[in-house]
Amino acid sequence: MVHYMGTGTATETLTRTVGGRVRAARQRLSWTLDQLAAAAGVSRRMLVNVEQGVVNPSIGTLLRLSDALGVGLPALVEPPREESVLARVTVHGDGAALWTGEHGGRGVLVAGTQPPDVVELWDWSLGPGDQHDSDAHAPGTRELLQVQRGAVTITVADDLHLLGTGDAIEFAGDVPHSYANPGEVPARISLAVFEPGVRAILPHHQTPEEPSHD
Repeated sequence: MVHYMGTGTATETLTRTVGGRVRAARQRLSWTLDQLAAAAGVSRRMLVNVEQGVVNPSIGTLLRLSDALGVGLPALVEPPREESVLARVTVHGDGAALWTGEHGGRGVLVAGTQPPDVVELWDWSLGPGDQHDSDAHAPGTRELLQVQRGAVTITVADDLHLLGTGDAIEFAGDVPHSYANPGEVPARISLAVFEPGVRAILPHHQTPEEPSHD
């Protein structure tokens, strides 16, 4: 089952922002809609809907688009950054909520670095029975996860690992994997994702500018 970003005004704003950034990055590469759709492995209709800000794309779709564009996921979803500063704070509640579970869970991207070696920091909550299934990420992707509360089952390809509060795991993110809450109480995890060489295909690509309003 595909899980999309949540609903509400904040999500609508994020959806429009993502659409504008995808369009700006595509135009900077002088790619047509068909070229980006083929490079990302998504349908042309989905890409049109994303650029128009009328659909809440799944995390998988966002990752395929960001990888194809060579920008990394944070560049599509994070608030504007001041390049001159040495540090940037994400205030609690300002992270990009990109996934909602059927039982109250949320996946929030709270911070991330720029290409070529992209690191993402996530705050995940999983309600009892929630599960997030992830396709294989780009080659070389690694993930670090620690359970902050409750119990979580991590499946990496065919390997299953049950983690309790305080347990941690490091695993390959370039194979299919999932996070699930098998318990009867909410669970929470901190997740770091390392995706190396995002610009390997597009070495001269620049970070997308803020979307225009035309």
